[in-house]
Amino acid sequence: MLDIIRNNKKITQVFLALITLPFAFWGVESYVRNADVGAGVATVGDNKISQQEFQTALREQQDRMRAQLGGKVDPALFEAPQMRRAVLDSLVTQRLLVEQVRKVGLVVGNEQLVQFIAGVPSLQENGKFSRERYEALVAAQGLSKEVFEARLRQDIAMQQMMMPVGEAGITGQAAANRWLATQFEQREVAEARLLPETYSGQVKLAADAVQKYYESNRKQFELPEQVRAEFLVLSRDVMAAQATISDEEIKTNYQSRADRYKEGETRRAGHILIRVDKDAADAQVKAAKARADEVLAQVKKSPGEFANLARKNSQDPGSAEKGGDLDWFGRGGMVKAFEEVAFTLKEGQVSDVVRSDFGFHIIRVTGVRPERVKPLEDVKAEIVAELKREAGSRKYAEAAEAFGNTVYEQADSLKPAAEKWKLDQRQTQWLAKGAKLPPPFDNSKLAAALFSDDGLKNKRNTEAVEVAPGTLVSARVLEHKPAALQAFDVVKADIEKHLIRDEAFKLATRDGEDKLARLAKGEAVDLKWSPAHSVSRSESKGLPPDALRAVFKVDTAKLPAHAGVVVPGNGYALYRIGSVKAGEPGKDDPRGLALAQQYARSVAAEEFAAWMSTLKEKYPVEINQAVLESKDR
Repeated sequence: MLDIIRNNKKITQVFLALITLPFAFWGVESYVRNADVGAGVATVGDNKISQQEFQTALREQQDRMRAQLGGKVDPALFEAPQMRRAVLDSLVTQRLLVEQVRKVGLVVGNEQLVQFIAGVPSLQENGKFSRERYEALVAAQGLSKEVFEARLRQDIAMQQMMMPVGEAGITGQAAANRWLATQFEQREVAEARLLPETYSGQVKLAADAVQKYYESNRKQFELPEQVRAEFLVLSRDVMAAQATISDEEIKTNYQSRADRYKEGETRRAGHILIRVDKDAADAQVKAAKARADEVLAQVKKSPGEFANLARKNSQDPGSAEKGGDLDWFGRGGMVKAFEEVAFTLKEGQVSDVVRSDFGFHIIRVTGVRPERVKPLEDVKAEIVAELKREAGSRKYAEAAEAFGNTVYEQADSLKPAAEKWKLDQRQTQWLAKGAKLPPPFDNSKLAAALFSDDGLKNKRNTEAVEVAPGTLVSARVLEHKPAALQAFDVVKADIEKHLIRDEAFKLATRDGEDKLARLAKGEAVDLKWSPAHSVSRSESKGLPPDALRAVFKVDTAKLPAHAGVVVPGNGYALYRIGSVKAGEPGKDDPRGLALAQQYARSVAAEEFAAWMSTLKEKYPVEINQAVLESKDR
């Protein structure tokens, strides 16, 4: 919810209708700022960003990413320097805004907050504010009302501070048009590739080159450390599979949730459709209506021929071949006009012509099922699955801590834990340290524990590691192979191939650069060019980014023009630009509209970045690199 405020500058009335809020604007922020007395991660002006705030922000970002990616996020990602710095930069930006809000004395009063709060549809019932929904929302944030409301005030104030800056980034039409023209400019290019393989025959390696490479790069030829392990998985799913559900539990659950298994009235119907678009011309509508009236007359004359008449006349391909049958449906299953008529007809009755967005229908109801409660047998499997899930969650919660204690206290074997919780002792194939490992060992914490000194030398159980929400794993090494250097004779041929290709690549690159220089002078060069095709900055059509940049960097005052790029590991590519077509996006071209929005966002981002630079001059930012890089908790 707070993210919506931070990210959407157009929100002016998007929250809760509430009571008058007595909490002071800076009360909570001051408390948090002074709560940590240790070394901060950064300071912004006189304001410190504590280690506690930083770790909380990291956890929140991890939770967001888990939610977005379905729960699969490697915790190691959040130990990467780039991720830690990105999270800190976000905190610094927020703190700069807080400092500026305080500096200019921008305060969100109670009345303003209540007005801002009043328009949130998700917190209303029947158009009125729901205190229950509000309290549930606050509870879901894991905050007290006071902290939540103080943060909300702060977010609104920061939003108000940022809005003028964002709106000030006005893009000039002439500049925007020039930028769009460059994006849509098309250049016709042909390609010639100089591949390393072509130059391999020219390579002459020194007699001792292979041996020297081997000696200088011994690490490269080491086989990584490997282990074979056994492991246990304790999870909600495993506990659920073990759960036994009695008939009495099933019956009690069914009776207590009878409303859940109610099924509204359903109907079965067939129809004959004469299609006409809802926006069709009057003449088309009249013609379709006349055709529908004609078919209806035939139906009334011979009701028993409805199915045959549907096969012959209906323009609904999905049902025509089935005699118009639409199977069973409930309310909300059909378009409104169709449904309103279908639910007024008696079984066997045929409607008059009915108009919908699809055309004209003739409807015949073929079955009526009144509202009913589904019988127990129909929902038994669903109830059993749900009760097993509930039992699995409950048993997992009860067992999780004890499981961790057992594998730790009886560290020489997984058998006691396996027997206690009836878990399968599974075994792995050989796992190589540093390689991409199969689940559950793709979890960095579990892999590190498995390859730790304690795990390798003493073959003790690893700690119980949460590899996913509701899933704990403990493993133990069965066999260990230390890292080993492969013999020279084993890798000699591969080294030779590598060195030859490396030298051939250098020859291809030098020849490509030479040919490009000759082409620039207007000399004739024997090259095999591919068929020409047009590319633009916005549509590369398979051209690699480096090549695309090179092609559009070339001066095209004189054609043909040429560009060349190194293709890493695969030689050199030359490009011939034969013609240039000025970019002219159509007025309603969706690509042009999207690019114009992108340009406007870029200008706004530049404006915002420039403003943030001025704030950093007002409130100097200092990063405590040692604390930032520390993984200590």
